[in-house]
Amino acid sequence: MKYKNFPMVPRVVFGRGSFSQLKEILMPKRRNAEAPFIFLVDDVFEDDKKMLSRIPLMFNDQIVFIPTEEEPKTDQVDVLVDRIKDSNSETPSGIIGIGGGTVMDLAKAVAIMLTSPGKAEDYQGWDLVKREAVYHVGIPTISGTGAEVSRTTVLTGPERKLGINSDFTPFDQVVLDPELTAGVPKDQWFYTGMDCFIHCIESLNGTYLNAFSQSYGEKAEELCKEVFYNGNLSEEESQDKLMMASWHGGMSIAYSQVGVAHAMSYGLSYVLGTKHGIGNCIVFDHLEEFYPEGVAIFKKMKEKYQIELPTGICANLTDEEFDTMINVSMGMDPLWENACGENWKEKITPEKLRSLYEKM
Repeated sequence: MKYKNFPMVPRVVFGRGSFSQLKEILMPKRRNAEAPFIFLVDDVFEDDKKMLSRIPLMFNDQIVFIPTEEEPKTDQVDVLVDRIKDSNSETPSGIIGIGGGTVMDLAKAVAIMLTSPGKAEDYQGWDLVKREAVYHVGIPTISGTGAEVSRTTVLTGPERKLGINSDFTPFDQVVLDPELTAGVPKDQWFYTGMDCFIHCIESLNGTYLNAFSQSYGEKAEELCKEVFYNGNLSEEESQDKLMMASWHGGMSIAYSQVGVAHAMSYGLSYVLGTKHGIGNCIVFDHLEEFYPEGVAIFKKMKEKYQIELPTGICANLTDEEFDTMINVSMGMDPLWENACGENWKEKITPEKLRSLYEKM
């Protein structure tokens, strides 16, 4: 048996207030005054002068605000790359992503495409990237996606929703400052936290499970339960533990995979533009057949925080839209194989998926 030699994030700093160390972290990586750092920043911070003043700009460094109402797209990556190339005489010293999962994924994708020919859609899949990316740093401001630690970027392309999954995707540096997650709206906090919880349930119940993914997945699940289910944590404890849950949840699928909820969520996102976190929640709410214990706990957490999920989102879809949604979902072979085994196509049919989608 040949085992995959996965890269991991080589440098990480964790701690409340650690964002203030960004300048000293970046200085050794600055090649010269003409090679800027490009900061991709969630546009929720566009009017946050206090936050923006903490970004260590020098020379011709640039802040690019990223709208996050929609999931990241391959053509959005291409536009950002062209913009950066056109406005700078040299390749940037680095790409710094500050935001949620959308910004994390865009930062990773832009760093890859600054050194790779063609378009982002050419690299959707597994191990298609052949060139080292530009130095890139991830600074999450919401916890749960695991995008800060994973080797993929989740992108919607013209034909499919699929990440750039490669050895060159992971960040070179991650800054985990739980203080940055203060003020996240309750619903968004819940949906993104549940993304982490669902990662764990899918990994721990999958056919790809092994001791590596199990050790991280169990810890992430335990932390999620502390935050959302069991304890009465202080706000600071909740922020710290959820940030660690996100990290461990992302690590749990490095040597494993996610499963049914993520595969079906990709279909929702592609056809309806449903955001990743809430999409996972909408799907997972109907997956008792696959994850009975996990779904039962999820429903209790949903009730505890009085979360009302959207209903009827698939009610007015055409047959053609259902077919597209199903095809996108069924194109996620590794996810289905992890969830249902090598013979998953015997269990998961288009009719089966349509009946599930019709419940949503």
